[in-house]
Amino acid sequence: MSDVDPHQPYQGPSRRNVFRGAALTSGTVLFGGAFTIGTATTAAAAPEPQLHTRADWGARPPSSPVQVLDTPPDTIIVHHTAGGNSDDTSVEHAYKISRDIQNLHMDSNGWIDAGQQLTISRGGHVVEGRDKALTAIRDGKHCYGTHVADHNGHCIGIENEGIYVTDTPPKALVDSLVATLAWLCTAYSLDPQAAILGHRDFNATQCPGDVLYGMLPDIRNAVADSLAASGVRTTPGARRGLPADHRPGYPAVPKQEPKRELYHGPARGPDDISR
Repeated sequence: MSDVDPHQPYQGPSRRNVFRGAALTSGTVLFGGAFTIGTATTAAAAPEPQLHTRADWGARPPSSPVQVLDTPPDTIIVHHTAGGNSDDTSVEHAYKISRDIQNLHMDSNGWIDAGQQLTISRGGHVVEGRDKALTAIRDGKHCYGTHVADHNGHCIGIENEGIYVTDTPPKALVDSLVATLAWLCTAYSLDPQAAILGHRDFNATQCPGDVLYGMLPDIRNAVADSLAASGVRTTPGARRGLPADHRPGYPAVPKQEPKRELYHGPARGPDDISR
């Protein structure tokens, strides 16, 4: 059994894995046009937020092994769960939401596990979703999920509890979302201004809702500020070198979503190798 406390910020596997083979120098290091880190003696990284693991919420085992890709994701997708806007901010409620999502995805959708890698409750609790997601992030790899049709191979997804077509997400959720995004941008050497997108940027859906989607520019700026405070300096234009099939198509947003429990748009397409 690991002696790492899953509820405490993880210190990372090693600088070698965090920086994924970049050559450290006594000056600055540029990582793929995404990050500039300061001196080699400074651990420039946004801290890992407090996390709740699958064991905490009593996750079922996946019905088939979850795939982990060595190639890291290049995009972080922000979702809403499209469920009710509960006033229950307890961690027990966050665990229940995670179980409800997993049961729906496995029993109704026929997927091997919960589709999203991470979930954030309205109380601001950050919860591991799909099996192996947390380990993959810490190792700089990609846990293959099911949350954005035809783009699951290069996108990591965060489900945010609630529906934000007209309502504003609570501060606790937004604060945790910013902290989680900063952590992921560090883990994967991503520029927040380029890498943080909404589900609707890739698929025809309202997700993550007009309000939360409209907040994304401010959220990106807040993530960039958080990274700067941690000593991480980003450089713009990181998406220019991506292959065409990794870029958002910005399809038209439907006026209404299908009336199904926790449905927030297409999650699996013919180009996806997992479910």
